[in-house]
Amino acid sequence: MALTVAQAMTLPGMRMRLLAGRAGLSRVVRWAHVSELADPVPWLRGGELVMTIGLGLPGDPAGRQAYVERLSGAGCAGLAFALGEAVTAVPEEVLAAADLQGLPVLEILTPFIAVTEAVARWHADERVRGERRVVAAQEAMARAALLSGTSGILRALAEHTGGESLLLDPQGKPRAATPAGERPWHARALEMARGAARLSAGVLDDGIQAVQVQSLGFSGPPTGWLAVCTGSPLEWHARMLANQAACLLAMELLGVRAGRAKAHAQRGALLAAVLDGGLSPRQLGELCPVAAAPYEVVVTAAPVPPEAAIEALEEVAADAEELALVCARPEGTVFVLPERTPSGGGPEGAGLAAPRWGAELCGRLGVPGGGCRALGLDELPSAVRHAATLAARGDGYLHVDDLEASALLRDAFVPAAAHRFAAAALRPLREYEARHGGDLVGSLRAYLEAGSNLETAARRLGVHRNTLRRRLAVAERVSGRPLTDPGHRLQLWLALSLGDLVPPG
Repeated sequence: MALTVAQAMTLPGMRMRLLAGRAGLSRVVRWAHVSELADPVPWLRGGELVMTIGLGLPGDPAGRQAYVERLSGAGCAGLAFALGEAVTAVPEEVLAAADLQGLPVLEILTPFIAVTEAVARWHADERVRGERRVVAAQEAMARAALLSGTSGILRALAEHTGGESLLLDPQGKPRAATPAGERPWHARALEMARGAARLSAGVLDDGIQAVQVQSLGFSGPPTGWLAVCTGSPLEWHARMLANQAACLLAMELLGVRAGRAKAHAQRGALLAAVLDGGLSPRQLGELCPVAAAPYEVVVTAAPVPPEAAIEALEEVAADAEELALVCARPEGTVFVLPERTPSGGGPEGAGLAAPRWGAELCGRLGVPGGGCRALGLDELPSAVRHAATLAARGDGYLHVDDLEASALLRDAFVPAAAHRFAAAALRPLREYEARHGGDLVGSLRAYLEAGSNLETAARRLGVHRNTLRRRLAVAERVSGRPLTDPGHRLQLWLALSLGDLVPPG
């Protein structure tokens, strides 16, 4: 609350009479100051009630008019005369200029020192009243934080500052506001947040409204932005309450983030169990909420810290963050997100490719990555393998569908038929393994992957070359055709590597 000239005239013990400048009675009195200088402006800061007996008044009418104009231009609150010492009446030029400038001119019958003490006492009392209001408001915001969280803090802040409040996410998107809905000043707050430093506060005061924007967080990138709009000028207690609210909101958001991190860790452990074969995809869907298929599977070229992964997920895919799966793997960090729907619902938008999460995630994390599509949870392990292979190239972000050969090869197969082909081609070998043991399928794959080099394949398997030679001989006998037959080799190779060659989706 500010002390105006009209209020100063009514302070206890004050005897003043308005002579001119009624339009300026709402001017704010910051201090009461005595000056008999012909030009006191260089010694003033604005907001002063200048008291004088008239010794410094210029002797000519033009000079007296300029005297008033200079005081008004310097932001003085008013001009008060004690008559009878140097002048018996205020000159007409001063009164006329005061009316034009809207600068109150008073006749004062109270000692100057009494006026100064009264103004100082009012400001001291107002400071105490303000501190009490701030304490009460801080207690109210703390209670609101416990009872209603973010919305309660914003509501209490708006109530106790007499303004409006707005919470922005790290990208500057509105998350909550009091009152609800978009307001004209929100655009200014958004512009200030986007142009501010990582951790900062700023005020934009146009003389009508004061918009204060403050970053949330105690270290690192802001977790959001708090904006408060109040009347101009911005009062000190509004600044203090905004700081208090920013701390409460930062702690609230940290608690929310900690809860999300714990939930992601639990969901990530289930995803890791599926990728390791210890949990079936069906069980994953039963144990935790999962978004509807299809999915975009993203793998970074190297593992990233869990905090950074979740932070990037919140910033890039805020709408899909709650149903996303994240886990760290030896080959890199794995993200499973619901696939974005194509843009445009009508005929004109049909067929437009939806932007992928992977490019934005990898760009935010600053690491290469790979992506693959999965039509269901059962395709996640295969999608992770293909995405990790692309991520290992280190060429920015690559998606399986952007590699024409892989996409065309996948489209050339009917998944169910391809599975039946692989099962039929490998059935004799698997049946022999089931009855007699031995790793015929694994040995055959290692041999073919090594380019039929017996020494290399045996070294990769960790067995003697004679052991591998005996296994291959059994595989030839069981399958009924020699491995030197090109057609037979191709059939076996396709059956063994179909899951790796043909990406899911």
